[in-house]
Amino acid sequence: MYNLNQFDLTKKLESKSDYKEMLKKYQLEMLSLQRELHNKGIPVILVFEGWDAAGKGGAIRRVTEQIDARGFQVHAIGAPNMVEKQYHYLWRFWTKLPVKGHIAIFDRSWYGRVLVERVEKFATKTEWKRAYEEINRFEQMLTDDGTLILKFWLHISKEEQLDRFEERQNNPFKNWKITDEDWRNRQKWDDYVTAVEDMLEHTDKPNARWIVVEGNYKWYARVKVLKSIVKAMRARLEEEK
Repeated sequence: MYNLNQFDLTKKLESKSDYKEMLKKYQLEMLSLQRELHNKGIPVILVFEGWDAAGKGGAIRRVTEQIDARGFQVHAIGAPNMVEKQYHYLWRFWTKLPVKGHIAIFDRSWYGRVLVERVEKFATKTEWKRAYEEINRFEQMLTDDGTLILKFWLHISKEEQLDRFEERQNNPFKNWKITDEDWRNRQKWDDYVTAVEDMLEHTDKPNARWIVVEGNYKWYARVKVLKSIVKAMRARLEEEK
């Protein structure tokens, strides 16, 4: 059973110099691995989920800033539009899947069905409970076809989220990032904890692992994301030998 309280949110790097050194190391490794994956035609999917203000955008920027821009695409996923609502909820993600040798990065994803749609009751209990198996089959089909899938949950404490919300609210360069919806979602923190733990329990599979990233300290979180991607890419390439 997953329990978000088991993760140590005090993890951090000792200094900015350590952060910069490790960031450069893993970014360079990822650039090299990106080329190898491209040459072998191996597609990659990186899924980023997490609390509001957990640092998904910052982590994605560090993942992408040194790799070949021709080989990846970032998809920021919001609520489905009127056309997309007429189809099965997975339909809108099919056109965003990566071609062979490319990387698709999802800033939020199909897991909205078992997170926000569950908590906000946009999906019925029958629908979101059924979604676990639907998602597992969807991801299994992709990995059976050779896709590498990594899924990150960026985890911060409720107190850290409040600090970040207030900092955004008071910073004229960042206050566009904070909305009334963010504050409303925060009021349902415990409901979201239950939904996240259920998601991790039901959809963490050997072919498509969840990686919980301790995110109270952003430097540590960004390095852990990059290190995890590099490790998984190396392992996937070893399978090809």
